[in-house]
Amino acid sequence: MAKFQKKKGGGSPAINTASLPDIVFMLLFFFMVATTMREVTLKVKNNTPAASEIEKLTKKSLVSFIYIGSPIESLKEEFGTAPRIQLNDAFKSKDDVRTFVETEREKLPEYDKGKMIMSIKADQDVKMGIITDVKQELRKANALKLTYSTKKKGADDKGEL
Repeated sequence: MAKFQKKKGGGSPAINTASLPDIVFMLLFFFMVATTMREVTLKVKNNTPAASEIEKLTKKSLVSFIYIGSPIESLKEEFGTAPRIQLNDAFKSKDDVRTFVETEREKLPEYDKGKMIMSIKADQDVKMGIITDVKQELRKANALKLTYSTKKKGADDKGEL
């Protein structure tokens, strides 16, 4: 009869790492989808006014922002202190608003083009004249859904909606 012998010093079996790349790619994909990057670098002072009756927008992919305010400290020498209109990453005039609306509308799928919302993020110290000029240009561009971005009353700057 044959004798069975025990293995000496066998230890624990090796860990199977075949599924490790799958897990890494799933995590990478999750963070790529869930993370939002700030697309616009603010060049204007943007201390929005506080409001008590506010609504949070549900589908932010339909919203395009127009920033209005005086240039930030580092740009005051070049652009002065008068309120400026910022569309994406550049200062523009009120005449460029229509072109901006058209390019933003083209980025949207066909079924969402009528649902596009323009949001004005104006500094609380900006006079209403420049905002009215922008609103007139939005009307000419047939961008009739308009919101004003504010922060909740009593909230700090991070509570912006």
